[in-house]
Amino acid sequence: MPEVSTLQQFYQEFFPAQGKERIISPELGHFNVFERGVICKQLAPFTRRDYFKISLIDGTANLHHIDKTYEIGPYALAFYNPTVPYSWETISERQRGYFCLFNNAFVAPLRNYKNFKKSALFDASIQPVYPITEEQFNELSFLFKKMQTEVDSDYEGRYDAIRHCLHLILHEANKIQPASYSTDKYINASSRLSASFIEMLERQFPVDSTEHELRLKTPHDFADRLSVHVNHLNRAVKEVTGKSTSEMIAARVAAEAKALLKHTDNSVAEIAYSLGFEHASNFNTFFKKHTGSTPKVARSR
Repeated sequence: MPEVSTLQQFYQEFFPAQGKERIISPELGHFNVFERGVICKQLAPFTRRDYFKISLIDGTANLHHIDKTYEIGPYALAFYNPTVPYSWETISERQRGYFCLFNNAFVAPLRNYKNFKKSALFDASIQPVYPITEEQFNELSFLFKKMQTEVDSDYEGRYDAIRHCLHLILHEANKIQPASYSTDKYINASSRLSASFIEMLERQFPVDSTEHELRLKTPHDFADRLSVHVNHLNRAVKEVTGKSTSEMIAARVAAEAKALLKHTDNSVAEIAYSLGFEHASNFNTFFKKHTGSTPKVARSR
């Protein structure tokens, strides 16, 4: 399974002499910002992190994210959510820009703004990479430089000033973000119920251990948890997404299966169990039906 990389590990690797000095108090949370040219690996391993990250990128690379690969460059804004494992593959020698790291305690106040609840920062189901222009890169660079200045200052309200910069960065991302992700789409009961179902489905992933199987595996499981009749849930999901509840569950399980086969050394039987299949043969049949290949073939690729 993907390991979890922590803030402490990050500082121990890149700033071993001063890592502890850079950790803000538990009450305020943690925040820091860096230039990418100073800290940019050629290949970062597939893993989850225990912190949020926003990168302003000038360069080309591949971001391997769950079962998708995003081609980045020449300019991009990327969001990294702690619940989603990813790996980074640098392509161009030129790697400029900035990135900031922060934990949930620091960013918690932003969660209360409805404009940001459905953003790539907090919602793992939303595309994490936003192509931008050179002009947008230069404008956003100003905000990252401003945050650098505040981190090094003695100003009493510097953390509020940093959050203000994060506000502006998220607003810029919302301007770029496709309209289909707008919170305005949740305008009726079917949309709200469908959104609750999708959120509950996504919350089960990524699978962190092969020792524990998924708790919610069928439409009835989700309907019971949402306190609605399964037929009512199916109608709502079909109305909003065009797919049945079973199709949505199967597609997400298949996506997780592909990610586990690609990025872990767990056996097919272990993966099958963690995804709710009692027998590996049932998992093989399911996987071939929804992906067109067997788990063994998918792993060999």
